[in-house]
Amino acid sequence: MAQAVGRIESKIDGILDDTRDIRTDLADHETRLRTLERARWPLPTLGALTGVAGAAAGVLALIR
Repeated sequence: MAQAVGRIESKIDGILDDTRDIRTDLADHETRLRTLERARWPLPTLGALTGVAGAAAGVLALIR
């Protein structure tokens, strides 16, 4: 009985270690995703500003 309990305890320890590793990997992935999301936000803004500048240039060309 003691051997069975010992084997179960060692398996549980292994599972807990794996869970800890998974949590660490998940936190790393979250950090990477947040970094990518922060780096990506200027692209739509630059696109919108370029569109507005193009529209303004078109309006100016029509007026003159």
